[in-house]
Amino acid sequence: MGSLNLALRDMENQAELEEKTRLINQVLELQHTLEDLSSRVDAVKEENLKLKSENQVLGQYIENLMSASSVFQTTDTKTKRK
Repeated sequence: MGSLNLALRDMENQAELEEKTRLINQVLELQHTLEDLSSRVDAVKEENLKLKSENQVLGQYIENLMSASSVFQTTDTKTKRK
């Protein structure tokens, strides 16, 4: 009977160890996934800032072109009617 109990305890300990190992591996995999996602978010934020900056430069360039061109100059329609 004693050896049967010992064998059962060994099996339970082995099952616990396997479950702990599985959980540890799952946690490590999730940590790596989180690190990867965090890196991707940082890269997207950086790209977004760069694009915003480029957009501002292009907007200013277009504004300057429009102000330099007579086609886009505002006309005062009230003074023409008088």
